[in-house]
Amino acid sequence: MAITPQRAAVIGLGSMGYGMAISLRRAGLVVTGCDVNAANVERFVAEGGQGAPTPADAARDADIAVSVVVNAAQTEAILFGKDGVADTLPRGAVFVSSATMDPDIARRLAARLEPGGRLYLDAPISGGARRAAQGELTILASGRTEAFARARPALDAMAAKVYELGDAPGQGAAFKMINQLLAGVHIAAASEAIAFAAKQGLDIGKVYEVITASAGNSWMFENRVPHVLEGDYTPRSAVDIFVKDLGIIQDMARNARFPVPVAAAALQMFLMASGAGLGRDDDIAVAKVYARLTGAPLPGAKS
Repeated sequence: MAITPQRAAVIGLGSMGYGMAISLRRAGLVVTGCDVNAANVERFVAEGGQGAPTPADAARDADIAVSVVVNAAQTEAILFGKDGVADTLPRGAVFVSSATMDPDIARRLAARLEPGGRLYLDAPISGGARRAAQGELTILASGRTEAFARARPALDAMAAKVYELGDAPGQGAAFKMINQLLAGVHIAAASEAIAFAAKQGLDIGKVYEVITASAGNSWMFENRVPHVLEGDYTPRSAVDIFVKDLGIIQDMARNARFPVPVAAAALQMFLMASGAGLGRDDDIAVAKVYARLTGAPLPGAKS
């Protein structure tokens, strides 16, 4: 007897969502894509996927709906707004929320969706667009056991590592915020270090070579500084993403009465970059702020 392939809806076909949709198709799922930008949907259809004009239409017959948007407000709109999926997603299907958000909001969205018979998987992602297209993301997930079981084929298609971090939504979001705290701090530190090196008159290409072989290296330094060396600030992940994420961390920390002074300093650097008109540049564009303030000679810093 032939096994009917799982049907998935991917809502949000940006750089991450598009790669995730392609990975799901490659694994044999029937995938319907939806995006506010019709050109993204057309591109996906041209590569063999299916397209839908609204989230509600995309999710109508889906076993799993994967929401790949920027924040909690967009996630809530996809669920419960006009043309949202909450009423059309079949009972027993899983809604996978990939946006980075406050854990309390993830819990509230799940509590609102699940009484209708749908399952909510709190599943923020990490890894970037290239890994999304290769099906090699890291997914930090929490939710009911039955949600994991139903979503497992799709999760395995999209990720190299799926961490099951608890049986209730919110835990995945909390883990992601710890990751974002470190990521934001490391990007800000890498920006400061490479600009300071340029100001000292050092060959920043050689600085990159030395630091990536030394104890001061970080994943973000190794991944982002090549953008500075090339003077290429095309956004892989934008400055404004960390304005949002470090802002969430500040709110969480304030509510918990927990000091986060290093994260707060990093947030100010991202805010400075965004305020200088660099919000849509690659997040390492924080280095441009240092260059503009000090005259450090970084490639592309004046553009």
